[in-house]
Amino acid sequence: MKRSLEDIAAFIQARILGDASLEIAGIASVGAASTADLVFVEEEKNLPAALNSNAAAVIVGSFAGTHQTSKPLLITDQPRLAFARAAEFLIPADSFHAGVHPTAVVHATANLGRNVEIGERVVIHDNVEIGQGTSIAAGCVIGPDVSIGRDCRLYPNVTIYPASRLGDRVILHAGAVLGSDGFGYVRDKATGKYHKFPQIGRLEVEDDVEIGANSTVDRGALEATRISRGTKIDNLVHVGHNVQIGEDVVIAAQTGLSGSAVVEDAVIIGGQVGIADHVRIQSGAILGAQSGIPSKKVIRGKGVVFWGTPARPITQYLKELAVLARLTKKKT
Repeated sequence: MKRSLEDIAAFIQARILGDASLEIAGIASVGAASTADLVFVEEEKNLPAALNSNAAAVIVGSFAGTHQTSKPLLITDQPRLAFARAAEFLIPADSFHAGVHPTAVVHATANLGRNVEIGERVVIHDNVEIGQGTSIAAGCVIGPDVSIGRDCRLYPNVTIYPASRLGDRVILHAGAVLGSDGFGYVRDKATGKYHKFPQIGRLEVEDDVEIGANSTVDRGALEATRISRGTKIDNLVHVGHNVQIGEDVVIAAQTGLSGSAVVEDAVIIGGQVGIADHVRIQSGAILGAQSGIPSKKVIRGKGVVFWGTPARPITQYLKELAVLARLTKKKT
């Protein structure tokens, strides 16, 4: 779908330098751009390459406001964000066909909103609520008493256990499992055997959450596991029972959060981070890849990067590495 630069600029709230009527058909990297594509540049040193590319127009920062160029420019304070929003405007959403596929099994008590898409071999159990505009792809299983909001996207083979609650515009990628039992057992000291602790809580996922492929989120043991608004979870992440995740949290792949951990708002968690039980990560902290957080530890420091096992501020960690390197060098 082609859009004029004027329309794109209005959508992303950018200022135009150049021909506002120029039509754009897509987005691309600077190296791969065609004559109908839009590209972006975050640093002034990269602007010449973009101007010499095949791209039709360039999203740039305010540093380009005085440049004279044959290519139209869209000027904004956050070029990367503007480019992402332009992509939303230019690229059509996944194909959507409202209706229930003949092979789907939908319980008579399920309540489907308007313009809902139910794909091949989907199974929807009793008392399920699905909001309007939601799409559920092939092979998904939705357990009893589940509530799914409006305009959600469930990709193939997603499983949602009973009594889970999803807000609006939630995206669940292929193979995600939500609301499964937590890993909770009680050991009999007399016999050494393990007995399952009740896992009868629920899972609550708020609006605008995205959960990656083959990730798992356990329901609470007796209360609720909660993922708050705007949080983004990568592929292959495990969220244990009773975990509380705040708003606008980002969690990268292969991270594991043990039971009753608390992650406050705007935390960034790198890949392969291990978070033990009853840990609290306070607002705005950043956990580097492969960090380890021991049980009941509190991580605090907005904007501070933590690294290592046990995790500590990266400045401290690097100093320790330097000392270790000097000691090793002396011994050799």
